[in-house]
Amino acid sequence: MSQLIVLAFDLGASSGRAMIGTINLDEKKVQVEELYRFPNGPVRVGEHLYWDVLRIWSEVKEGILRAYRRYGNKLASIGVDTWGVDFVLLDNNGELLGNPHSYRDPRNQVAMKELLKKVPREKIYERTGIQFTPINTLYQLYAMVMAGSSQLQAARTFLMIPDLFNYWLSGAMACEFTEASTTQFVDPRTKTWCLDLLEEIGVPTKIFPKIIEPATKLGKIRRVLAEELGISKDIEVVAPATHDTASAIAAAPIESDSAYVSCGTWSLVGVELGGPLINGKAMEYNFTNEGGAFNTITFLRNIQGMWFIQEIRRILAQRGEEYSYEQLTKMAAEAEGFIAFIDPDNPRFIAPINMIDEIMKFLEETGQRKPKTVGELVRVVLESLALKYRLVVEQAEDLTGRRIRKINIFGGGSRNWLHNQLVADFTNREVVAGPEEATSIGNVLLQAAGLGFIKSLSELREYVKNSFELRRFEPKHTAKHEDAYNTFLSILEKTGGV
Repeated sequence: MSQLIVLAFDLGASSGRAMIGTINLDEKKVQVEELYRFPNGPVRVGEHLYWDVLRIWSEVKEGILRAYRRYGNKLASIGVDTWGVDFVLLDNNGELLGNPHSYRDPRNQVAMKELLKKVPREKIYERTGIQFTPINTLYQLYAMVMAGSSQLQAARTFLMIPDLFNYWLSGAMACEFTEASTTQFVDPRTKTWCLDLLEEIGVPTKIFPKIIEPATKLGKIRRVLAEELGISKDIEVVAPATHDTASAIAAAPIESDSAYVSCGTWSLVGVELGGPLINGKAMEYNFTNEGGAFNTITFLRNIQGMWFIQEIRRILAQRGEEYSYEQLTKMAAEAEGFIAFIDPDNPRFIAPINMIDEIMKFLEETGQRKPKTVGELVRVVLESLALKYRLVVEQAEDLTGRRIRKINIFGGGSRNWLHNQLVADFTNREVVAGPEEATSIGNVLLQAAGLGFIKSLSELREYVKNSFELRRFEPKHTAKHEDAYNTFLSILEKTGGV
């Protein structure tokens, strides 16, 4: 049996994990195992939110040590994926100029408004095909321009967050395409930076390195790092699809009549395309053309996902009410449904101090009934997510001309059976759930592709099909679900949502 062992780091906005991938090349099967997990999250200092990338790096090194202790020289490669849009700036010595801001930093809201006064939406969308949201890198950089940032003036190199860890691992400075595409200043047709757009808003353009394809070998692990950790110098560093969504979608069992929901802190809802779809209606619907593996486009919309449940759980814990995610799901399943709905994408929910209070304010302002129990509150969120997915799926059908008959839900959120069933019920489509570890699986198999063992996306998905059982949820759609959808659309109209 020919076996390949690789180490995948899946660094999320709420936690990071070191995952071991064991690939059976003869049977075309893959297994993933969590080796090490650590918490992550933005650090609030005054009015701003930052990422502590040095602490994350120390955790990455701990993950490498644990993997090497177990597997030694059998460990073939390391690959990193993270969330999108956030970045670092390096000086002329290749050192950090400061802690990177989080995409949830409130400075981005103002920057987006000001930039769109300077550059028309139509021009930005035609060049990039990326949806408009204040978290995008474009507005983060413009916030620095507006503030006269000394870091921006001193910068010599721009790297996205996963590119930073790849640099620290291998010494290679490059930006991987799937992650770079989330910035809103990459042309998805040519896979190049939109330097003219950056110049127009006052961003220095000499700081942007070359863009590389997913599944690119970056070189051996840095000698100084290997010596520090006491590990082999022959371990390869491979850039998978470094945007976690792109790695997840690569490992998803997507078919021609499928939409997908990559569900974690965010829910990414869309369809897979062979090339960008950029037109006026796509801009109106706020769809994004982000990069995928093997020359695909992940045509989707970002929707705030399990972030709501994470924040509700955190606020309840502050109040002395400790609940597991399983307990919250059970309470929601037993609660009354159809009592009220929120727009998950309302800007007020991006980074509130208290998510529960913010939800209650939204319901009050829209004249809806407020939940009286924790279960009702969680159910309001889960039903609202399902309704937003339905809207986006219908928009995707309109844009692509496809008839979507089922929805693949993968990622951590696919563990939530109630979420999956509500999506089936409210969209009136079959839901196929799994694999739960899609991001790590995609990362692992794209490393194998970078090492030359997997040649195509269909071959990669063959490994997934051979290795994981999927769960199916049949819709129990009623007239109540239609009435709820119409109510939801009226709330969006009232609050300016799309």
